Amino acid sequence: MSDAVTTNVALPAILDPMHLLTDTWMKHAVLPAILVIVFIETGLLFPILPGDSLLFTGGLLSAQTPHPVSLWVLLPSVILVAFLGDQSGYWIGRAIGPALFQKEDSRFFKKRYVTETHEFFEKHGPKTIILARFVPIVRTFMPVLAGVSKMDYRKFVTYDIVGAVLWGGGVTVLGYFLGNVEFIRKNVEAIFLLIVLVSILPGIATVVKSLRNRGAAPELAATSNEPTH
Repeated sequence: MSDAVTTNVALPAILDPMHLLTDTWMKHAVLPAILVIVFIETGLLFPILPGDSLLFTGGLLSAQTPHPVSLWVLLPSVILVAFLGDQSGYWIGRAIGPALFQKEDSRFFKKRYVTETHEFFEKHGPKTIILARFVPIVRTFMPVLAGVSKMDYRKFVTYDIVGAVLWGGGVTVLGYFLGNVEFIRKNVEAIFLLIVLVSILPGIATVVKSLRNRGAAPELAATSNEPTH
């Protein structure tokens, strides 16, 4: 019983970046620890890591005196590693993509899913690549899907750079200037999710409208085919 309780208490601590960077061996290597975790989350298909709050905490720590890492070292390093992480995910997707096309259709997988994903990225890819940065789990798999669907690489690189700067640099700077505001510090990920939700609301509305129109079409057809008396 006590072991189970200990485990349940320890899990949140493992995902708490302030604990990781101040109360564990990582406090002696803050910069390498942040960079390794960012790369693993964005480039090695391991989504259960505190990405947003980690960058925010890194910015917060860089504002302290004495600071364990300089903001001017942390910023470019995080942006670079965030970019390289997505590049890794993209090429993993490109590597496994051909195998998916050779796979026979099944109940849960159809080749047209990949084709439709490709069409989605060609149409909405730029905005998706950027917004995905701010959504936990999604940011891990989005570059892989872009690779599987063979999204135009030059386009992917362009918007990957923008996403890396806005996410890696932006969240770190936010932590530097607002890290001492308790409400923001405790709700970093929720705030980003809300921002992303507001950003994609027009797209959601379009999808809902399309589904309604699609459902209404059969009803209209059935009504027009009814015999008149």
